[in-house]
Amino acid sequence: MAEVQHDERLAEYRASIDNIDAALVHLLAERFKITKAVGRYKKQAQLAPADPGREEIQLTRLRALAEASGLDPVFTEKFLRFIVAEVIHHHQRIAEGERL
Repeated sequence: MAEVQHDERLAEYRASIDNIDAALVHLLAERFKITKAVGRYKKQAQLAPADPGREEIQLTRLRALAEASGLDPVFTEKFLRFIVAEVIHHHQRIAEGERL
């Protein structure tokens, strides 16, 4: 096995990546806190757990934002579809009476 050498530049890059990863986790936690509140509201208002029209508008908007930011829009859409699927799953569970 090759000996691992300390590389200061690599360590700096990795420290930045670690900070970004932490920020992403915190942002996702905040997003899911809000979407769970939306799920509770939808249950109270007797609205469907999913809103395909809203989802498509968001995906279109965020694909354009990804392109403008230099981020692969295909990756962005896959990532957002994954998040939306989890949100819908939470909304369905809330609609069925589960407390999230």
